[in-house]
Amino acid sequence: MTISAKNVRFDEHTMWVELNDARTIGVPLAWFPKLLQASQEELSCYELSRRGIHWERLNEDISVEGLLAGRGDLTYKYNHTA
Repeated sequence: MTISAKNVRFDEHTMWVELNDARTIGVPLAWFPKLLQASQEELSCYELSRRGIHWERLNEDISVEGLLAGRGDLTYKYNHTA
């Protein structure tokens, strides 16, 4: 069985992804700067596919495989200095 997303919801700091295998995973929005800076309207305009989640207006694609592996936005350079 291919694990895929069934639903996506957000709170202030977390993206919650309900999977088709009955799990729900939460990932920090800080992992995905485009989502972190998006409006609630932009966040709610996503499309689900067998492999992941796509936001056309935000030009953002997130794979379920990447979420399960604990990977955030690999194109973003994180600043770890305070």
